[in-house]
Amino acid sequence: MSFQQGLSGLNAASKNLDVIGHNIANANTTGMKASRAEFAELYASNLGSSGGVNSGIGVEVNAVSQQFTQGNVSITGNSMDVAINGNGFFQITQPNGTPAYTRDGTFKMTKEGQIVTSDGGTLMGLTAAADGTIPTGGAVGPLVLPAGGEIEAQLTTKIDMRFNLDASAPVATGTAPAALVPPLDTYGTSAIAYNSQGTEVPVSMYFTKTSANTWDMYYAVDGGTPTLAGPLAFDNDGNLSSPSPAKFTPAGLTLPEGDGATRSPALTFNLERATQFGSSKFSVTKATTDGQAPGTLTKINIDESGVIQGVYSNGKSIAAGQIQLATFTNVQGLQPIGGNLWVATSSSGAPTATGVPGTGNLGVLRAGALEDSNVDLTKELVNMMTAQRTYQANAQTIKTQDQLMNTLLNLR
Repeated sequence: MSFQQGLSGLNAASKNLDVIGHNIANANTTGMKASRAEFAELYASNLGSSGGVNSGIGVEVNAVSQQFTQGNVSITGNSMDVAINGNGFFQITQPNGTPAYTRDGTFKMTKEGQIVTSDGGTLMGLTAAADGTIPTGGAVGPLVLPAGGEIEAQLTTKIDMRFNLDASAPVATGTAPAALVPPLDTYGTSAIAYNSQGTEVPVSMYFTKTSANTWDMYYAVDGGTPTLAGPLAFDNDGNLSSPSPAKFTPAGLTLPEGDGATRSPALTFNLERATQFGSSKFSVTKATTDGQAPGTLTKINIDESGVIQGVYSNGKSIAAGQIQLATFTNVQGLQPIGGNLWVATSSSGAPTATGVPGTGNLGVLRAGALEDSNVDLTKELVNMMTAQRTYQANAQTIKTQDQLMNTLLNLR
């Protein structure tokens, strides 16, 4: 007689209860993936036995596998919280420098501007250029917002313009620029430029018709005297024919500084689209500058493709970087190491794809939300009752074996 079968059943049921208890304990852990115990029967090796004769020697826990199903996405309202809806893992560099992967998007920002996990791991992605451009195919590295959450003042170097001049407007008469009929400011617009200290400087642009299909463009800085930028010529179809290229860079244009000095920023008026149509009145659809005042970080926005936008007090919204996700062919081969992290193993292999969320088989991101644990608490409680019954049943087989042994010992 053998107690082996019942003992192996007790051990397997005990390990199953450990797995179930772990799942229940982490029912509220962000990004946690439930595990299950997988069993395999045991047989003693016997070359001479025929089929159906070997009764087996019990059971073992063959594996404890994780279930990488999607958890519910819960709204948190915290802009630094990010959930993955679909495949993929956030790429993390642990404080010791080794790579890891997680589904827990509970991120924070350090005083140096680094985006980190709760235990200090650094979120990895593509860092944007100074102008907010995300490099295509760039090297993945730590995501860092401007240190201290500040951006410096930027001197204006161009004003981009799109406008239409009224072809039916009368030719101006009188002396330019002060004594024109109609007045110079009849057809005008303005934009805000910035000096090297980030102070706003209004720049006005005026247009006056000098002959058929020909206009003069003037500019005035901070309410000063209008100065001729140059002539504009249009063809019979109403499209700009001169200047070519379509821009003016006045040599004498200066912006006043806070220290009382003036500096020439070589400011260019880019006439992106200038037209003269009789069917349309004078209109300006664009008059924007590339300069900026200094600003401090007020908010962070993350879109579904992982682009991290810093919103600043000066009204600017500049991309700081883009989160990159990773996927594996065999996610079951990932090794959990605690702290909601997994590391790659020889079984999982290296990531088969890393890239922009929402491309290929990578999931999309949802900012202001977190992925819940995929533990089904009701199911786990039922599994716990079943495992308890299994444990009791195996204990009963040992008790029965013991009674049989006592019967043999008491024979006379």
